[in-house]
Amino acid sequence: MSWDIIADNFAMYLHGTALTLLLTVVSLAIAFVISVLLALARDSAPRPLRGLIFLYTTTFRGTPLLIQLFLIYYGLAQFDLLRASFLWPWLSSPLICVLLAFILNTAAYTTEIFAGGLRHLPAGEIEAARAFGMSYPTLARRILFPAMLSRSLSLYGNETIMMLHATSLASTVTLMEVTGVARNISLNYYIQFEPYVTAGAIYLVLTLSLVLAFRYLEKRYASYLNGKRR
Repeated sequence: MSWDIIADNFAMYLHGTALTLLLTVVSLAIAFVISVLLALARDSAPRPLRGLIFLYTTTFRGTPLLIQLFLIYYGLAQFDLLRASFLWPWLSSPLICVLLAFILNTAAYTTEIFAGGLRHLPAGEIEAARAFGMSYPTLARRILFPAMLSRSLSLYGNETIMMLHATSLASTVTLMEVTGVARNISLNYYIQFEPYVTAGAIYLVLTLSLVLAFRYLEKRYASYLNGKRR
C-alpha cells in the first residue's frame, strides 16, 4: 500500500473537492431557476411552447451526459462562425463548457421532477385561489411554487446526488476535480487502488451530507405529505 503518496498529495484532493463542489452548486443553482420557470410554463404556456419544453427535456434526458459534454466541448469548435464570435472566449473554456452541459442536463431532469410535483397538486387548491381572484403570478408564488417544491424534495434530492456524481465526467475535458486528481495520481505514481479509494471516500462523505440535508428539509417542509399518505 502507498498511502504516504496520498498523504503527500492530499492538497490536490482538497482543490479537486473545491472544484467538484463549485461545479455542483453552480450547475444546480442555475438549473433550479430554469427548471422552476419551465415547470410552471408546462402548466400555463401556449401549446407550441409546451412542445418546445417537452422536446428539450426529452432530448437531454434521452442522451448520455458524456455525449452532451463532448458535443459542447469538442463539437462547437467545428463552427467557424462561432469561433469568430464574441462568445468563443467563454465557449473555449473547459469550465464554461462543463457548466453549460451540466446545467442543460440537470435542468431537463429537474423540470420533469417539478412538473410532476405540480401534477400532484390538488385541483381544488388552484380553483379556490382563482375563485378569490388571485392572479397567476400570485398563484405561482404563494401556492404553486411552495407546493411544487415540497412534493418534489425527495426526487430533487436524488437528482442533486446524481449531479454531484456526474461531476466526475469533468475530468474527461481536463478539469481536475476529485476523479481527475485520482486519475492524475494513479498515472504519475503507477498506483490504482489508493487514489480511487480516496476519491470514493470523498464522494461518499459529500453524498451522505446531501442525504442528511435533504432528510432534514423533508421533515421540515414535507412532513405533512407523509401524514396524508397514511
